[in-house]
Formats: sequence, C-alpha cells, structure tokens
Amino acid sequence: MIDSILVVCEGNVCRSPMAQALLAKQLPGVSVTSAGCAAAVGRAADPMAVKLMAEREIDIGGHIAVDLTVHHLRSAQLVLSMTQAQRRQIETTFPFATGKVYRLGERDGIDVLDPYRRERAAFETALAQIERGVSYWLDAMVRLTQ
Repeated sequence: MIDSILVVCEGNVCRSPMAQALLAKQLPGVSVTSAGCAAAVGRAADPMAVKLMAEREIDIGGHIAVDLTVHHLRSAQLVLSMTQAQRRQIETTFPFATGKVYRLGERDGIDVLDPYRRERAAFETALAQIERGVSYWLDAMVRLTQ
C-alpha cells in the first residue's frame, strides 16, 4: 500500500492544497503533503480555496505554501502533478523521481485548470477536476492492493 503521497502545483496556494486535503480525508493512514514548483513560499492558501474546502467541511486554513524539494520527492511513493508540464519539469529536475510522478488528471488526459487570481467559477472548475482525479487515484490504489 502507498503510505506517502506528494501533490504538486505551481504556487502551492490553490490546487495542491485542495487535492492534499481531499486525499488526506480519504486516506487517514497515509502521509499526504503538497508543494509548488514555483511556490509562493510562506503564503496561506488562497481564500477562495479555503472557502470551497470549508463548504466540504475540510479546513485548509492553516496551509502554508512551500517549494518543492528533493526531500519531498525522495519521501513520496506517489507524486501527483496538476499539469503535464509540471510532471516533465519534476522528472527533468529530479530524474530519480521518474516512474512515480503522474498527472492528477491522467485518466481524463487533462491538466487541472489553474484558478489563481481568478473568479469563483474557475476555482469550482479546478476543484471538480481535482475531485475527479482524486477519485480515480483512490480507485487505482484500491485496485493495486487487492
């Protein structure tokens, strides 16, 4: 069973904190962390992300953005990026991670929309894509452990 998952987006204030929280809620015994390829280090989660997650009774108000490090990638058994470009960037910068980095929207062949500095509708679209991706990966993990 996978016991450590890393979720990666660009700034680590919108998409990856939401995906991290959704995965952590569904996988209570698994370490789920997040980071950004170009993180807004030290910033809290975007207020709209916090609001949408609160509507799902999940609190990400304490999230603080961090930059992606070699330690994150060495510690994670599965790395889920929001875009194909982020996946390529991770695998190019950290070749040892190749084989454990996948796009969250891989099943649908999509990149998760970046809602940063956009209206609520963009956040809702991104969150719907994240929820679909999380559901797929949860199902895949269950299938792999049977």
